[in-house]
Amino acid sequence: MKVAYAILRHLVKFKFVNNPLKHTGAQVVQARNLSASPYLNQEYNQKTDWGKNKKSRKVKLNLYFDTMGDPQIEQVLAPLRASVKEQGDLVRQLKADGAPELDVKKAVLELKARKKVLEDKELALAPNATFDRAKMEDLLKRRFFYDQSFAIYGGISGQFDFGPMGCAFKSNLLNLWRQSFVFEEQMLEVSCSILTPEQVLKASGHVDRFADLMVKDVKSGECFRLDHLIKAHLEKIAADKKATVETKEECTDIVIKVSSTLILDGMNKEEMAAILQKFQMKSPTTGNDLTEPIEFNLMFGTQIGPSGLAKGYLRPETAQGIFVNFKRLLEFNQGKLPFAVAQIGDSFRNEISPRSGLIRVREFTMAEIEHFCDPNDKNHPKFEDVKDVELLLYSACNQMDGKAAERKTIGAAVSTGLVANETLGYFIARIQQFMVKSGVDPKRLRFRQHMANEMAHYACDCWDAECLTSYGWIECVGCADRSAFDLTQHSKASGVRLAAEKKLDQPKTVDVVEAAPNKGALGKEFKKDAKKIQDTLASLSIGRVMYAIFEHNFKQRENDEQRTYLSLPAVVAPLKCSVLPLSSNSEFKPIIKQLSTDLTKVVVSHTVDDSSGSIGRRYARTDEIAIPYGITIDFDTLKEPHTVTLRERDSMTQVRIPLTEIADVVHNLAYNKQSWTVVQNKYPKFEQQESKGN
Repeated sequence: MKVAYAILRHLVKFKFVNNPLKHTGAQVVQARNLSASPYLNQEYNQKTDWGKNKKSRKVKLNLYFDTMGDPQIEQVLAPLRASVKEQGDLVRQLKADGAPELDVKKAVLELKARKKVLEDKELALAPNATFDRAKMEDLLKRRFFYDQSFAIYGGISGQFDFGPMGCAFKSNLLNLWRQSFVFEEQMLEVSCSILTPEQVLKASGHVDRFADLMVKDVKSGECFRLDHLIKAHLEKIAADKKATVETKEECTDIVIKVSSTLILDGMNKEEMAAILQKFQMKSPTTGNDLTEPIEFNLMFGTQIGPSGLAKGYLRPETAQGIFVNFKRLLEFNQGKLPFAVAQIGDSFRNEISPRSGLIRVREFTMAEIEHFCDPNDKNHPKFEDVKDVELLLYSACNQMDGKAAERKTIGAAVSTGLVANETLGYFIARIQQFMVKSGVDPKRLRFRQHMANEMAHYACDCWDAECLTSYGWIECVGCADRSAFDLTQHSKASGVRLAAEKKLDQPKTVDVVEAAPNKGALGKEFKKDAKKIQDTLASLSIGRVMYAIFEHNFKQRENDEQRTYLSLPAVVAPLKCSVLPLSSNSEFKPIIKQLSTDLTKVVVSHTVDDSSGSIGRRYARTDEIAIPYGITIDFDTLKEPHTVTLRERDSMTQVRIPLTEIADVVHNLAYNKQSWTVVQNKYPKFEQQESKGN
C-alpha cells in the first residue's frame, strides 16, 4: 500500500519574514546586472554599522528568567497578561464563529501588539546586565574571527569573510553538529548543487514567493522594501493622537493587508504605489522623494550554460536538493522508513537590507536534516533517552493567553500533546543538548511554538529555538513537522513518483470516490486563492548560532574591563591549546618541538606563541581567541623530572604536570573526557606566572 510522508525538519533558522530586527536601507546589486549596474560603486562605498559608533553601543541584557515568578514583578505584569489573554480569546472566538477574514486579521494584529508590550515590560522589569557589543565586535574584528568582505574597497553589506579563528570555530561547530546528529543517528549525508534550475524552485514555490517590491531614494539610491516602508509609516500615523478615527482605521486596514502572512494576495504593485502617493511617503533616512515601486527578486538569478536559455538561481535553501533526491535515498536505504538525510552547505538570499552582523546576511551556511517517517507511526525508538531533558517552552497557548514561557521536560510536553509527537519531541530535545554543548547559555535559550497564523497549512507543529541576544530574541533553529508537502509538489511537477510502499499485515479493500472538479467554475469562484502560498518556510544560517555563542561567551575579567576574552567550550574553540615558552632561551626549543609533535599525535590543535611579550600579555592574547588551555615552559621544565604548567582560561588557575603526561591530559580536557576539577585534584597547584607583565 502506498503511503505519504511526514517530514520533520531540523534547520538553523533564518526566516525571511517577520524578522525581529527592523530594516534599514542599503544599496542592492542584482547578480544578473552586476557588471553594468550603476549602483555598484554606491554599494561598495556604502558605510555599514560594522565597527561604527562603538562608544554608543552598550546595551542592557535583561535576564528575566532569573526573576520569573517574582510576586512583585508578576503583580505589575498581571494587567498586561490579562490584556493579551482577552485579545487571544477574541481571536479564538472570531475563528470559531467564522468571522470575516479582515476582522480576524485585525484581531491578530492587535494581539501581536499587546504581546510586544508585554514582552517589552518583562524585559524592562528584569535586572540589567550591561553588555558592551562594541567591545565584543572589536575583539572579533581585531582577532579576525570575521570581518566585512572586500573591506579594502569599503565593504559590502551582508557579506563577511571568516578569518583563521572564525574559520576554525565554524569548522568545529559543524563537526560537533555532525557528531551530534549525523553520526549519532546514522543519517545519510548529501552535498547537492548550489546552482538550481528554475523549474525546481518553481515547483517548491520559491519563484513566486521570493519576490518583493522595493523603492529607491531618488538622490542617494538607498533601497527600501516597500511593504516594510508602508507599514512603518502608517503605524506612525495611526499612533498620532491628532489623527482622526477614520484615518487610524484606514491605516490599520492597509497595514493588515500589507504585512499579513496569512495570504499573498493582499495588495498588488499598483495598489501599493497608490498608497505611496496618497500618504506622500519620503525616504525615512533623508526625506528625499522615492521612485516608483520596482520588483526585486530575493533569489540571485543566473543563466546556466552558454546559450542563456536555461534559467537558474543560487539556491535560497538546501532542502530542495534533498527532496529531489528522495527516490535515490529511499533506494539506498533499501526502501525502509524511517530514515534521515543531512546536508551542510551555503545558501543565498539577495536581502534588500542586510544588517546586524551575522544575523541578516546574503550568503550563509546551513546545516539541515530531513527526517522521513511513516505518518501513522511517529514514535521514536530513542525518545526514552531524552524524555527527561528540560526545556523552556513558549507554547502558542501561552502566547495567546499572555503567559510566560514554562519549563517542562520533553516527555511531559509530548504526553500532554503540547509537542505533536515523539519524533518531533526527540529532535527538539537533541537540539537543546547540541545548543548548550556548543556554548549557548541555557538561561537565554527557549523554544517558541508557532501560532496558527504563522504555520503553513500543511504543517502539523512547528517550534523555533530562539536565543536572547543584545538584538533581542533571534530565531536560530527551526524544528517542524511539515507532512509530505515538498515531496508532493516535486512529484507533481516532475512526474516522478516520490513515495514509499508499506507492506500491510492483512490485506485491505478500500473504496475510493474521486471528484471531478469543474475547473472553470472553481477558477472564477476562487480566483484570488488559486495561487495562495504560505510564506513560513524556514531555513538555516549557522551564522546566527555562531553570533549567539559569541555573545553568550564574551566575558570581561573582574576589576579589569579592558581585559576581554571568549569562554567558548573547548569542543568548539578554534584552538585547544597554546604552547608558551617563558623566554627565548635556546634550551626551550627542543621541548617546544617535542610538545608540538605530541599534541599533534593526539589530535589537539594548538599554536606556539614564542613572541617577546610578557607571559601575562600572551595569556591575555590567547584568552581573546578563546584558547581554553595554555602550556607554559619555564626554567623548572629543564630540571629532572621535566614538568610544565597547564593553565585553564576561565579560572586562570594553573597546575604543574609531568611533560610525559601533558599531551594526553590536554586531549582528555579538550574532548570532554576529563574535567578541570579532576585535573586540579590530581596535580599540584601552581601560582607564580599569571600576574607577570599585566
